[in-house]
Amino acid sequence: MKTEYLIRNGNPELLLFFSGWGGEPNLFSDHAPGNADFLLCYDYRSLEFSPELLSGYGKIKVAAWSLGVWVASRVLQDLSGVDYSEKIAVNGTEMPVSDLYGIPEAVFKGTLERLDESGLAKFRRRMCGSREGLENFMSHHPGRQVDDLRDELSFLYDNISGSPAPDFAWDRAVIGSEDRIFPAANQMAAWAAASVPATVYDEPHYSEMLFRNVL
Repeated sequence: MKTEYLIRNGNPELLLFFSGWGGEPNLFSDHAPGNADFLLCYDYRSLEFSPELLSGYGKIKVAAWSLGVWVASRVLQDLSGVDYSEKIAVNGTEMPVSDLYGIPEAVFKGTLERLDESGLAKFRRRMCGSREGLENFMSHHPGRQVDDLRDELSFLYDNISGSPAPDFAWDRAVIGSEDRIFPAANQMAAWAAASVPATVYDEPHYSEMLFRNVL
């Protein structure tokens, strides 16, 4: 896992954000929280996370998007003594490879098996939900290579499939009803089963509006 401070001004509070698969700093550098440092986690080709990154902060807000919800749950569930002010999951679940509570397994495996330049372009169109949304996404100049993205998705699939669902106490979930990656019905079922309140917006999987509201 890579980590990068997008804001580090010695603020007493920290926004800790776990991106989804394929994340990188330039996708989120426009989202500046007020009066808080901003630490981004991304590129999940390992699950190594240093708790020292959280030291010195009075309060920590956790937000996670897409497969980052599972990553955050997995790496934070065993940390003790951390004062979280809020924990928000966006368009993801703790069981991301699931026919009932996440991305159907056949769809997940199909994305991985067909991941080339053409497959990535199709995925991004579904992720953004519209031509305007895709143009906005591409305006951030995503630069990671397909081989890197394939390695990351393969690592995530193997680790998700090979371990029990993590147990992290999320405060609330945000769901896009137009999500074509994580089916909204599966997200709602997952959070209902976990007794986590969820708010539904008429938004796709990648949504600048949701990021502005949450970050």
